[in-house]
Amino acid sequence: MGPTTPPLVDESLFAQLDPPVLAGSDCADCDVVVFPAVTRCPGCAGTAVSRVALPRRGTVWTWTEQAFAPKPPFRVPDSGFEPFVVAYVDLGSVLVESRVLSEVAIGDEVELRLWALDDCTTFAFEKVAA
Repeated sequence: MGPTTPPLVDESLFAQLDPPVLAGSDCADCDVVVFPAVTRCPGCAGTAVSRVALPRRGTVWTWTEQAFAPKPPFRVPDSGFEPFVVAYVDLGSVLVESRVLSEVAIGDEVELRLWALDDCTTFAFEKVAA
């Protein structure tokens, strides 16, 4: 991240930043993979979970357009609310809910990006050019 890039919204979401990779948890007892990473498995309540790097690319499982401003802590920019795309991205072992920075259709391949918002940096996905 460069000197003008805002700080991360939550460092624990990432396994690495260059290139960006999300961090999930994989349960050794029941093979459940989740994002974000946890210390106790939501599938079996076990503690045999390990932090894993998730794939950078996935496919759009489904998507919708957020056509109105969400409730707080969402902050409407000074320029006003603009609709945006939200999708479930299938990374093979887990679905990740994320903002998408481009128009997409179900089945499109997308790739993880760092995304600077006002005073923080988070993640989003973007359609892979054909």
